[in-house]
Amino acid sequence: MNDRASAPIDPGPPRRVASVRDVSVNLAHGSGGRAMRDLIEDVFVSTFDNPTLSALEDQAVFALAGLATHGDRLAFTTDSYVVDPLFFPGGDIGTLAVSGTVNDLAVCGATPLYLSCAVVIEEGLAVDILRRVAASMQRVALEAGVAIVTGDTKVVERGCADKLFINTAGIGVVRGDVSISARNARPGDVVIVNGYLGDHGAAILVARQQLALEADVQSDCCPLNGLIAVMLDICPQIHCLRDATRGGAATVLNEFAQSSNVTIRIRETDVPVREPVQGACEILGLDPLYLANEGKLVAVVPADAAERVLAAMRAHPAGREAAAIGEVEAGEGGLVVMQTTFGGQRIVDMLVGEQLPRIC
Repeated sequence: MNDRASAPIDPGPPRRVASVRDVSVNLAHGSGGRAMRDLIEDVFVSTFDNPTLSALEDQAVFALAGLATHGDRLAFTTDSYVVDPLFFPGGDIGTLAVSGTVNDLAVCGATPLYLSCAVVIEEGLAVDILRRVAASMQRVALEAGVAIVTGDTKVVERGCADKLFINTAGIGVVRGDVSISARNARPGDVVIVNGYLGDHGAAILVARQQLALEADVQSDCCPLNGLIAVMLDICPQIHCLRDATRGGAATVLNEFAQSSNVTIRIRETDVPVREPVQGACEILGLDPLYLANEGKLVAVVPADAAERVLAAMRAHPAGREAAAIGEVEAGEGGLVVMQTTFGGQRIVDMLVGEQLPRIC
């Protein structure tokens, strides 16, 4: 367990950790019997390696007093991951599953503490692939300071799923001096992102062999709770905060504008996009503002705190390319307007349809 988490119930003496001899997952591994137990102990329990999970109860139990030391409100989220392919430049479905759920907690000002992990495995998946994914999940969990403490395993017949689906749920605690909401944007606020947009979407295109980039574009997949903690230390009054995943930064900005009934104006020249990603979008008719990200956030902060927040972000590894890209205005509610490179302006609408399916 990480040192921020509340103490778990004592699970008693250590259990025997079984091993799986099968090369591939078969239906017996989802039967509820010994084969399933061996798979869970070999792949997940031994990798996630914490006493709460090792107890192999049907739930994880925590002391409420320990949770309360982190704040006065509980945050709870869940997400499912169905990315294709499972492995891509800069990450895999396991890094997505942990980073995505950690980030969903962190953007409301919560300290993420505990995750669950439920997997739906297609018959025939190589056990070594499961091990690689579990190892990725544990690596990111350690980086984020969270523990994976409970889970579930299901196996479906060949052809009834696509290799591996993962659901992670997360619990965190919101610190008492924070009140972040999409409804809080105010005229004069500054819009900030923590770096290059569209990298994850471009990395998935490369992995699907739908895009040949000369530069090595990696997914930006990473946990953002450390960066967000630094931002909140500088400015607990951050108004809006959200990670820009499916639908990209454009969708997040529209959600803020509509919920707060304001206009958000952004400057195309200030939006950070890598040249290879921008070039690929122009060739394919895509807009990097709508490409998925898995390690990028959009923040709306009071103007008098913007420079201090930016400086703190740029000192953190996850925010080195942080940039202020626009402001909140009191114009027509629900609009996002881009000031273009050529001096004109255009409406940045909510994403309609799906640019790239199975992106996360």
